[in-house]
Amino acid sequence: MQLVAGIDEAGRGPMIGPMVMVLAGIDEKKYSVLADLGVKDSKLLSPTGREKLRKKLLEVLDIVVIRIISPEEIDSAVWGKRYTNLNQLELVVMVELIKEALKKKKLEKVFVDSPDPKPERFQEKIRDLLSSYRVEVVADNDADKKYPIVSAASIIAKTERDRIIERLKLEYGDFGSGYPSDPRTRQFAKEWLRRQGEPPPIARKSWKSWKKLLSEIKQRQLF
Repeated sequence: MQLVAGIDEAGRGPMIGPMVMVLAGIDEKKYSVLADLGVKDSKLLSPTGREKLRKKLLEVLDIVVIRIISPEEIDSAVWGKRYTNLNQLELVVMVELIKEALKKKKLEKVFVDSPDPKPERFQEKIRDLLSSYRVEVVADNDADKKYPIVSAASIIAKTERDRIIERLKLEYGDFGSGYPSDPRTRQFAKEWLRRQGEPPPIARKSWKSWKKLLSEIKQRQLF
């Protein structure tokens, strides 16, 4: 069995919650099944459509490896503590996913969605870290729109993160999508900061949005 795999993430931009990265792999002989299922970029699908496709994908894929990246890990990358930046964090996690998959299956080729605007540079970094492994890695921008197997990884990553977010809302209340541009998210953040004086445990404290909102609240309290 020769497997083709794809890697993509969900939740890179929000100020609340984790990022999820997924490796999805399928036998080359079944690759056309992905197109038959109507697999495409997860952002182009409705939440219901993503959930339906997720179920079908888990039936046909030969391997799925999921990694949840916590807000703390993300902060360590943005602040340059454990990683140089967020791109390096993604690089390290992608390599971890590939190594984990190789323990279970033989991968012929892996397509990854590059966060670097120069995908060939990102591709070389991955290849360097996998120099002792026999696997071909191809990095590309917007890979989730070009390669069905990356689209499949994108769908599973997005639905996995959606489920985590819904569980967090049961504990912390409705904070919307978690993106800084979402009015519901901003309202939640303001109310939390007024009550607690600091971001919640599920926040990415390195996001400038939190610092800005806290500064605005403190300014208003002076008058």
